Amino acid sequence: MEEKKGKYLNPKADLTFKKVFGEHEDLVMSLLNALLPLDEGKRIEQVKFLTSELVPENPGKKNSIVDVRCMETGGRHFIVEMQMNWNNEFQQRVILNASKAVVKQLGTSEDYSLLQPVYALNLINDVGFDAGPDEFYHDYAIVNVEHSDRIIDGLRFIFIELPKFKPQTIKEKKMMVLWLRFLTEIDRNTEEVPPELLENPDTAKALQILEKSAYNEQELRAYEYYWDAVYNERGAIRHGYKQGHAQGMAEGLVQGMAEGHARGMAEGHADGVEENKRENALRMKADGMPAELIAKYTGLDMDTINSL
Repeated sequence: MEEKKGKYLNPKADLTFKKVFGEHEDLVMSLLNALLPLDEGKRIEQVKFLTSELVPENPGKKNSIVDVRCMETGGRHFIVEMQMNWNNEFQQRVILNASKAVVKQLGTSEDYSLLQPVYALNLINDVGFDAGPDEFYHDYAIVNVEHSDRIIDGLRFIFIELPKFKPQTIKEKKMMVLWLRFLTEIDRNTEEVPPELLENPDTAKALQILEKSAYNEQELRAYEYYWDAVYNERGAIRHGYKQGHAQGMAEGLVQGMAEGHARGMAEGHADGVEENKRENALRMKADGMPAELIAKYTGLDMDTINSL
């Protein structure tokens, strides 16, 4: 749980994110215009909120997902999600979410030409892409494989990894920088707000909504519960990853030993087999595996293992 300091709450929590972007059409419109790759002359001028019943809850991951849905008066649909913890199912859920938003637009007798594009803006408070340390903005569209400039309008997926964002990595997009700074720099330990956020009317309004004094005791308890659930989920995800990694390492080493043994015997190099065992034992020891298990997997005696 976060320490109780400062004047504000963290905007990434379920309660606060929905207060800022799920109750104020002007603020979610400002966020979308700043973060989406909209063509020149196609800025969003007006939106209305939609219900969030399109996709069922994701069991075991429900505490890490916050979403807001809205539709432009011109027809385009927008889904904004705050994903606290990255998991392998998240991208599939995003695709399902956006696809259902397309399907829901039409009745059984309506014309397909009435379909409007769906934009899925996914803010991730975690690192989930194997990209460079400065590549925090990921834009996916339906494109021609050979001519990537040819795009089919209909679905657009934007993923933003918040931990990778640095203000100096963006030039000329002032509002994008301000909203990303709002999401990454403001938390419950914040006492002094950057003046740039206070000077802009949109981020200043959002900051006012985040003031702790605006929340009652029940809301603050819900806020604390949310962060407990997020941290517990993150710990479970990390623990599962470590277990899977350790098991994979052990299985890989055992397989490697078997292959090395077969090669050594086939070539008549007994010394090579022994050296292979020692190398694998050293790797296991470096990974913290108990000597008894190392002996079991390598066939080396305990004295040899302890001397490595």
